[in-house]
Amino acid sequence: MDYENQTLVVEFLLIGLTNHLYLQVFLFVIFLLVYLITFLGNLGMIALIWMNSRLHTPMYFFLSHLSFVDVCSSSVIGPKMLTDIFVEKKVISFFGCAAQLWFFGQFVVTECFLLASMAYDRYIAICKPLLYTLTMSQKVCVQLVVGPYVLGVLSTMTHTTFTFRLPYCGPNIVNHFFCDLLPVLSLACADTRVNTFLLFIMAGALGVLSGVIILVSYIYIVIAILRICSAEGRRKAFSTCSSHLTAVSILYGTLFFIYVRPSSSFSLDINKVVSVFYTAVIPMLNPIIYSLRNKEVKDSFRRTFEKKKFLMTK
Repeated sequence: MDYENQTLVVEFLLIGLTNHLYLQVFLFVIFLLVYLITFLGNLGMIALIWMNSRLHTPMYFFLSHLSFVDVCSSSVIGPKMLTDIFVEKKVISFFGCAAQLWFFGQFVVTECFLLASMAYDRYIAICKPLLYTLTMSQKVCVQLVVGPYVLGVLSTMTHTTFTFRLPYCGPNIVNHFFCDLLPVLSLACADTRVNTFLLFIMAGALGVLSGVIILVSYIYIVIAILRICSAEGRRKAFSTCSSHLTAVSILYGTLFFIYVRPSSSFSLDINKVVSVFYTAVIPMLNPIIYSLRNKEVKDSFRRTFEKKKFLMTK
């Protein structure tokens, strides 16, 4: 098909979540609170880990990067979504849409593999405690953090490049509240079967790889915990990875619901609701999970607060 005489799209219009005023006010307040909690909670977690030498361990090194990724991923979507709620014409430029798709995709993949790195760390800590310091050296920890970022860049570079090299000549209305891959692809005036197949292969491969790493790590962890004789010992061993297991269950449960549910139950409205959950709610939940379910984090926070209170009263 010849696209030379057709007007190419230079901007996209987002449909958003709702046009009802009262619901818009409610959603704005909720999403603003969620974003502020996400932003402050994750930055607070990073600051707490940085200020407390007792938290300078591989586990909290990974957690600080998980918090950084959550801040970045929520900031890619959150501010634009908040400003668009009361705007009738929700416009995003062609390159702005590409940038949003790029960065959000990168941080989603990075988070999946950071969780896999954290699962491997828990496996070494519980199954091979005598070799933990030697195995989880500073060099290995850096590699286990750099790897997820590299995979995220490679994945999103592939999808974004293949998506935005297609011709877009109208319509330009994206049935979503942000530039998600499939809603944008549906607007291309060209055959997108290669893109869809590439998405299926890459997303499947990366999802399966990270999921298998986590699953295998926890199989060995459960076996090791069951071999511990005392109930107190089993409880302490499990408590060291309960926060991570909770975060993994929430993220992969959401992704499973999106990509594995039957096509007959597919609904754009349901998809938007689930997208809100993994774009806004999950980044907010991670620091809450790790602060409420982790004794070391709670103790470090209490000591830091008491130290600042003491300095202020002097």
